[in-house]
Amino acid sequence: MCKFLDKSPTHCERSHESVSRLFTQALFIDSDVRHNGEVNSSRTGGSLRNLRQSNSLHVLDLLASQGPMHRAEMARRANISRTTVTTITRDLMERGVLVELSERAEGGEEVDGRAGDQLAFNPDAGWIAGMSQVLDRICVRITDLMGNEVASADGAIGAKDDWRFRAEAAVYLLDRALKEGGGDRDDLLGVGIGLPGQINPVDGIVHGALADQPWHGINARQEMNRRLGLPVFIENNVRLETIAEAKWGAGQGISDLMYVNMSSGIAAGFLFGGELYRGSVGGAGELGHTSVDVNGPACRCGNRGCLVLVAGAPAILSRLTPTLGPAATMNDVLAANAAGDRSAQNVLAEAGTMVGRLLASMCNLLNPQRIVVGGQTSLAGAVVLDPLREGITRYALTPSAALEVVASDLGGGPEAGAAGGAALALSMLTSSPEMLSRLLDGRKALPSQT
Repeated sequence: MCKFLDKSPTHCERSHESVSRLFTQALFIDSDVRHNGEVNSSRTGGSLRNLRQSNSLHVLDLLASQGPMHRAEMARRANISRTTVTTITRDLMERGVLVELSERAEGGEEVDGRAGDQLAFNPDAGWIAGMSQVLDRICVRITDLMGNEVASADGAIGAKDDWRFRAEAAVYLLDRALKEGGGDRDDLLGVGIGLPGQINPVDGIVHGALADQPWHGINARQEMNRRLGLPVFIENNVRLETIAEAKWGAGQGISDLMYVNMSSGIAAGFLFGGELYRGSVGGAGELGHTSVDVNGPACRCGNRGCLVLVAGAPAILSRLTPTLGPAATMNDVLAANAAGDRSAQNVLAEAGTMVGRLLASMCNLLNPQRIVVGGQTSLAGAVVLDPLREGITRYALTPSAALEVVASDLGGGPEAGAAGGAALALSMLTSSPEMLSRLLDGRKALPSQT
């Protein structure tokens, strides 16, 4: 279905029957033959209902992933008749799920010579939330079903705060953003949450080699679901940044994309054929703990000479202590670089060189079309990106003309991760029975955003 959606087989098998039953009850019960107050159908009727259910899910999927669309374009992409699309969309409009736009949406194309008459999700049909946590911050973003921001919030947390404090802080920020937008949790269909670590897509447990990470060993999906009472989808925070770059940033239109975040840690996210790649247990992308010097210093992960020890923010700050002082932050490093400080520029350039050499090997293995570089260290600009590009050009087999290396449009970090969390939750709309139920039934009217 949607891009960025990697449902586990168990989840798909479990939810398929529930989703079909939901649509039968919510949309198409009137096509059944009623007898003595019971709903019955012939074998042919049941087949027709199943087909219509599938087509309806496809229509919702197209709008969730592609945005506003003309009925004719829906019919073409879904490979169903315009009459069927008209019937389905009329039902959804009557339920307040869809609306017809009076003007062509930004970026929309004319179909059959008509610019208007595009269908879109009703801005009042429901909201989606995304949130992302990093070492010292939490960001929350609330959007409508078209991705338009309703409200946002962010707050600082302590690097040593445990997972319980982080969970409660996230709930507080979410509620604050909802209040700012004029709503509450009843207005949300689902929440996509990004956390550091290796997150198993099947059980929602945060794993990884670094046992001192706040969420290590915790079933984050279960804990956040219990606190919020909403459908929750947990993902690695850098993979959410990857989703955001692909949907709104420097990765738009790229089917084979690598996103690299250079911050306190160094991690990557991948899209292959437009689909998010997680690895078998959610551990893909741990670039920072790839050894670049087998005789190098010991890393707390158990390896030696890890990339993060020479190119992560703590390593950069450590090397600049003699010139910037022990209390310096990465913001101080960026300011020194902008002011022309040679020591800061040299250390940043060396970090870019080391990351570029490792990315050259990744290019030889994976052959991406574009690499997007984000995160706080990348904000130094050319002093980091130029040596990074040079390292890839020198050591990668891929011709330089066939590979683009660009800076993030979104900057990277928890703001982008929160946007990606909202996109992830929206992509689950047609596979989550609870999200569909909240969309189609039992929700109070939202305050108008116009």
